[in-house]
Amino acid sequence: MKIVIADYPDVIKRNLDYEKAILQKHIPDIEIVTYSYVDKAEFYNIIKDTDALLTAFLRIDAVVMDQAPKLKCVGFNSTGYNFIDYDEATRRGIAIIPIAEYCTNEVADHTLALILSLSRGIKHYINDIDKKKKWQYHSILLERLTGKTLCIFGLGKIGRAVAERAMAFGLRIMAFDPFANMAMAKRLGIELVDADAACQNADIITNHMRQTKENYHFFNKNRFEKMLKNPIFINTARGECVCEKDLVQALNSGLISGAGLDVLSQENPDLADCELTNKTNVIITPHAAFYSRESLNDLQRISCENVAHYLKHEYDKVFKIVNWQEIAPLVGKNLKEAQK
Repeated sequence: MKIVIADYPDVIKRNLDYEKAILQKHIPDIEIVTYSYVDKAEFYNIIKDTDALLTAFLRIDAVVMDQAPKLKCVGFNSTGYNFIDYDEATRRGIAIIPIAEYCTNEVADHTLALILSLSRGIKHYINDIDKKKKWQYHSILLERLTGKTLCIFGLGKIGRAVAERAMAFGLRIMAFDPFANMAMAKRLGIELVDADAACQNADIITNHMRQTKENYHFFNKNRFEKMLKNPIFINTARGECVCEKDLVQALNSGLISGAGLDVLSQENPDLADCELTNKTNVIITPHAAFYSRESLNDLQRISCENVAHYLKHEYDKVFKIVNWQEIAPLVGKNLKEAQK
């Protein structure tokens, strides 16, 4: 049995010995191959006989699946799984396995850090002092945060954690989430509204939606033009929720007053050609909102345990197989045939 751990070079620079030890603990005779993705043909050759693939950001489409005919599951080092062709994987009986809770506190803290940094002009002051050698508090106009309206798009675990933190700063909380429980929102003191009302009333907007086909480029020119109060825009979720070209235009035209971004439209962006860099009202971090020593350990452990449990047919021990309902009949049929 073989597992391939593969990702982009900057992503895979982590303690892979830790992951190997976890996998070998569960499956002692497992073959483990790690690959820092630099060449498509080389990657295809590595996965040609793999039973499982563990990644975070490599795009797994039909072409990739064609190169891995034995592939049984794809484990993700993330709660999201938008980098795989869901329908194609399901058709082939390949399990899609993200991980569970591991970084809610980190992402919520990071979101508030971006909100506070932008609302208090921190990058502006750093630029004044470090580059201009300028010591002047009124070189930027700031407004009091207390009493402002924060609109949260996506009221899952992270969205709720952000709301709880934001309330401590005296922010009014609104949220857009078609799937949110109204009783839960009311109990937390969160007003549920539609997307247009959220845009029109927000002083600050923060995105925590999962990436789906339906919300691809959800934040686009049309959406930004509905942001009547020139809000701060925060995205610590998925880059593809935002049309980056339209975001740049919204910043340049003043439709939004600033942006805090932990994700961009490309997971491995060309920063030398990125129009969002070198702006005093934009703070960008390298998809680091999830990161702490503790969260990274949990991410590695949980993702490896998920894959190992799946390969051992311990399906009830896997956190979540998102397409299990569709693939279970096919998996069961294949398992019976293999046991004959």
